Amino acid sequence: MARGKVALAHALLEQEMPLDERFVADMSKCLLCGSCFDKCPNLVPTEEIVMAARREIAGRKGLTTFGKGVSFTLKHPSLMKWGARSAAAFSKLLFKKVPEGSGLRLRFPAPFVTQDRTIPPVAAKPFRDRHPDFIPGEEGRPVVAFFTGCMINHMYPQIGDALVKILRFMGIGLAIPAGQGCCGLPALSSGDGKTVEELAGRNADAFGKRRVDAIVTACASCNVGMGKHFGSLGDREAKLAAQVTDILVLLVREGLAEKLAALPKKEKRVRVSYHDPCHLRTQGITKEPRALLRSLPGVDYVEMEGADRCCGLGGTFSVYHYETSKQIGARKAPGIEKSGAELVASACPGCMMQLQDTIVHAGLPQKVIHVLELIARELPERN
Repeated sequence: MARGKVALAHALLEQEMPLDERFVADMSKCLLCGSCFDKCPNLVPTEEIVMAARREIAGRKGLTTFGKGVSFTLKHPSLMKWGARSAAAFSKLLFKKVPEGSGLRLRFPAPFVTQDRTIPPVAAKPFRDRHPDFIPGEEGRPVVAFFTGCMINHMYPQIGDALVKILRFMGIGLAIPAGQGCCGLPALSSGDGKTVEELAGRNADAFGKRRVDAIVTACASCNVGMGKHFGSLGDREAKLAAQVTDILVLLVREGLAEKLAALPKKEKRVRVSYHDPCHLRTQGITKEPRALLRSLPGVDYVEMEGADRCCGLGGTFSVYHYETSKQIGARKAPGIEKSGAELVASACPGCMMQLQDTIVHAGLPQKVIHVLELIARELPERN
């Protein structure tokens, strides 16, 4: 429970209890979703307290083997890129499709990855290699920079492609800064504050080279990683954090919902429901994705039961506690099934991966898709 974790963390930080294996295990059992704070009448920042405890644990005991691997990879993007390319090249050898079109599973055991977990294929060509650093928009329109995040860059580049198409349709200029790195949230959840500081500085350098009206994210976790946690690290990082905006919020603000609603309705429409990522829901970003989905001419939107329930991913939580993560995710399945939706939309690649895993384990037929992909399908090509 959140109250127990807060009490344990306080006792540790005040040197009132030993740092034993049980304490470390208890502190690892938190999704860092922010729901406790969101629902707490006293606004106790449970997420921040747990992360402080994890930093204390890492400082005293060192990072776990997995934590060390995460931090090393995040600090060396060329290694991440090489690993992704290798996985894509040997995908037929390393992975099998289960079922067709729903994702992949490992053929052989691998460290920290459970074999019955469904994962998306790794892209043969990362998103940032597909597009130029700058795509001009129309005169007088905003210019934004896109923080791609790791999963969109390497596993869901189609989300980034959709974002590019939508912004071109809207006449909005787009910068995709080279040299950007991870938002640091995986390292933060491991207790590695130093790596987070290094990544924040790297991103501040990358995004500080061009003046833009906003920095947009298409990943709820990246939005929190940059927009919230970077803000306490220094002046440059705080300036960067202040510019971070979820792409769906920006699109609604720029009038895309009205433009979509003005398009001719299609006779054949797909039934779509929506899952709220915790890292958007706890910021109050719930109306924007629904407004866009309801405005799509080829979509019949239906609200699912339990749309605001956590999917159970929690980043590194699902690595250390996959069975528990899977049980949390299973709570989503009845609502998905009852909705009758063909597609489940979301706005977080991590949630998408977890939801598809849940759907496969439940034996359901639905596919998971990003809101941006659905929007891009409806738009006419623009030269």
